[in-house]
Amino acid sequence: MITLSGQLAIRTIHGRNGDFNVARLATSIGEFVVKDSILDQYAEGKYQGQFCITQISPSSYTHAGRTVIEVRARLDSMTLDEMDSLSRADAEQLDPKELDPLDEEKAETRPRPRAKAPRAKPRADDAQAPFGMDPPVAKTPSPETEADEALFGLLWPLGDTVKLDTTVDRGVLRTQCQRLGQLGYRMDFKQQLWIRQ
Repeated sequence: MITLSGQLAIRTIHGRNGDFNVARLATSIGEFVVKDSILDQYAEGKYQGQFCITQISPSSYTHAGRTVIEVRARLDSMTLDEMDSLSRADAEQLDPKELDPLDEEKAETRPRPRAKAPRAKPRADDAQAPFGMDPPVAKTPSPETEADEALFGLLWPLGDTVKLDTTVDRGVLRTQCQRLGQLGYRMDFKQQLWIRQ
């Protein structure tokens, strides 16, 4: 593991599985492609900061009749200081015809980590009600609330700040990011938290 100062240029690409982000990390020891799922939380732009790299390795894939060979860096964590807009030159370095990492993962045979199933909440019954008090009336959650609870699992119910688990399935993480945006949350890139507006 190595920590380096650098600049991460993130580009959002509109693919058949929805929007996804790819990045190019420029450091003092070289320039690397980054396709980690953690990127899907961030807005397109250039980020300055410290990057903890766990692995640097060659990678290749075939897409649209061409073979792409690249050097990838896997990020363990990052501390971001500032963000700028993506310049035209930076955007051109990140190919708009990139293969969606979801499609790449499907092509691989290794199993991916799955999102954890939400725990069932205990229900109060007559035997658990304090003496002289009526048992609590169970509210029937709306279908939307049930869907959110299933999507966010152990993070549910959501507070004013949310820290997503980036080790869950990439498709689940993307859906969580989209839903947080719909619920009025905004990603604070310095704190790496979703904050309710």
